[in-house]
Amino acid sequence: MEVAGEPIRVQSIAQEDRKVEVVPPEYIQPPENRPSKLGNMNATDHKIPMIDLGGDRDVKLLCEEIRRACTDWGAFHVANHGVPVPLLDEIRNVGSSFFEELPMAEKLRYSCDSNSPASEGYGSRMLVASDDAVLDWRDYFDHHTFPLSRRHLSRWPHFPPNYREVVAEYSDQMKLLAEKVLGLISTSLGLSSSFIEEAMGELYQNITISYYPICPQPELTLGLQSHSDMGFITLLIQDNVAGLQVSKDGEWVTVDPVSHAILVILGDQTEIITNGIYKSAQHRAITNANSARLSVATFHDPAKTMPVSPAFKPPRYRQVVYGDYVSSWYTKGPNGKRNIDALLI
Repeated sequence: MEVAGEPIRVQSIAQEDRKVEVVPPEYIQPPENRPSKLGNMNATDHKIPMIDLGGDRDVKLLCEEIRRACTDWGAFHVANHGVPVPLLDEIRNVGSSFFEELPMAEKLRYSCDSNSPASEGYGSRMLVASDDAVLDWRDYFDHHTFPLSRRHLSRWPHFPPNYREVVAEYSDQMKLLAEKVLGLISTSLGLSSSFIEEAMGELYQNITISYYPICPQPELTLGLQSHSDMGFITLLIQDNVAGLQVSKDGEWVTVDPVSHAILVILGDQTEIITNGIYKSAQHRAITNANSARLSVATFHDPAKTMPVSPAFKPPRYRQVVYGDYVSSWYTKGPNGKRNIDALLI
């Protein structure tokens, strides 16, 4: 079933144990991390803000909306974002086809290096392996997309036939949107529109298509443990199955899928550079007993050699070289926001 030495894919477990209805112990979260049986899908009446980027909007009013959303949530949906709607459908379709139609033996041809965190390819475990680590109920395919020197289409799936073309076009469109959003975030703080983009240096982009198989015991598991993203911003789309949750005022709020909107999630480097005026969004993914779920997250990060420090004084965070931050994140594990909190002065 599995290549020798390869970690078992969650999709294989879900298919094999469908009738058993018991998840392996290594996927069972400690009680304090488990989704509660009551209220988690609709913990509050809060809704993630929706910001319209279309038309000839007054920049001042637009930036006020962004400032409010970044301050209150660290996340917001954008509509009329300029990304072709058919492309959003196509990236979800090719992702679903890879995970649901390609035989496991074929998928394993694209396996990532299980001993190297965040290596490109098909995998199920991103963190450095440890004996006591609780595993996420998720498989994924991670693509290195920018700079273009990292984009090796030959390492991406051949199925469906348009997979590589769709992911490459999606990457280009997400980069344009990320630059636009970063410009608005900078402007909303009274900085030059290019401030954050210039502070990033060369933009690095990864696209991760995540697949969350049906889970027989969703009350015991997480598709993705609580964390905040490492970089500057993440642009995320979901299918029509709810599962993403954002922490708001001590409660987990489910982010309902919004057709053809794109979710902007602030990462830890944005929290650092804004000196904590804007917070990175702590989020997680829960599992589902009835439906599999798919999401596409596009991460926008600085080069590993770039130092990141607050733009305002007095600084509340220590300067950090991004590569050092990434190494710590993958070695220690996210555990909510402990990595960014460790930089507080």
